[in-house]
Amino acid sequence: MPTRWYNFLGDLPGPVPPIRDSGSPSAAEIAARVRPRALIEQNGATEQWVPMPGPVAERLRECGRPTPLHRARRLERHLGTGARIYLKREDVLPTGSFKLNTAIAQAYYAAEEGRTTLVTETGAGQWGMSVALAARMFGLRAEIFMVRCSLEQKPYRRHYMELLGARVRSSPSGETAIGRKILAENPGHPGSLGTAISDAFERALSNPSAAYLAGSGMPHVYLHQTLLGLEVAAQLKAHGEELGVAGRGDHLIACSGGGSNLCGLIGPHLRAKAEGADLRFLAAESTAAPRLTQGTYAYGRTDLGGFTPEVLGYTMGESFIPPPNHVGGLRNHHSSALVSLLRHEGVLDAVAFDQRTALEAGRLLLQTEGLLLAPEGSHAVAAALEVVAKSDAERLTPVIVILASGSGFLDLQGYHEVLLEA
Repeated sequence: MPTRWYNFLGDLPGPVPPIRDSGSPSAAEIAARVRPRALIEQNGATEQWVPMPGPVAERLRECGRPTPLHRARRLERHLGTGARIYLKREDVLPTGSFKLNTAIAQAYYAAEEGRTTLVTETGAGQWGMSVALAARMFGLRAEIFMVRCSLEQKPYRRHYMELLGARVRSSPSGETAIGRKILAENPGHPGSLGTAISDAFERALSNPSAAYLAGSGMPHVYLHQTLLGLEVAAQLKAHGEELGVAGRGDHLIACSGGGSNLCGLIGPHLRAKAEGADLRFLAAESTAAPRLTQGTYAYGRTDLGGFTPEVLGYTMGESFIPPPNHVGGLRNHHSSALVSLLRHEGVLDAVAFDQRTALEAGRLLLQTEGLLLAPEGSHAVAAALEVVAKSDAERLTPVIVILASGSGFLDLQGYHEVLLEA
């Protein structure tokens, strides 16, 4: 397991566009109150390698890092392809997803700063579960606002968080001013990451000892997730594979909501691509919020309450309400500045799938490899299937790495409703 994080900000195709921060108080002032200082500093890190604190590395190892890189041979045979397909298995972690990689780091920094409570939002619940466990590891309390439609669809994730002592509330929440405002305007609002982020910020601001933790969208989160790409590089080498061989069309593929698993996978490989490696990066998003494929490149906020600054990114607009499907982790109205920069500069490709197509890909993976992924990760599988078909038609034999971002066992009701009841 790596003991340093890789800072790939210097490998980007250009500077991340400046933010717009005209609120009162400003988003910077709000961040200084609720975010641990070490995380704010990591957002602007200039060194290429950032040391991982010993307690963070120890707990990550205890949780099962490094995670396996699985060769999907039965899927390859089923498809009749010459492509070599690998899955980076983040689903094996205790909370069932890659989110634990940054939750542990952020909880550690919050505890070191003397914070007593972690406050955050969660979409499908995977981030919330990871924060709840990380809080328990460091003797902290956790308050989590979960998107309303996901809370109703995935109650067992709430049960997991509450077993760990976390306080879980639906978003939009009747306990916050922004939540009450949203509900007054739309009583049936299904919730979104935009509402949940707003609820969490307001709650954190009301408690001087609380720390707000971000599940995605921030440079420090992407930094912590570079464990993914670093481990993949070492594991592929152990398999005798070399990424980026000319004319082969190798791909790194991940779903994209806030972009943390995507950036964690591709970040350590950006420099190789810039230096000429034949390597392609592909983001798989949901048609429920198709920002990278159908959005406008414009300034906007990731929350609805004005707690975050305006960033330049691909957006569906702040008034956009994603439909309440079973892909809670991808229901963002605004993409991060960093992911959007990669897309805008042509470094990153993107495709969008409806939930049925994604879950059909997830079912195929289960039937061939015996692995059940969360709906978000199944979008990456669907994208990989398209890449395989195109590669076979062009007689290419690429190495394809899919980020298996999370386990689907707590999403079985969604699979059932979409694939078996329809």
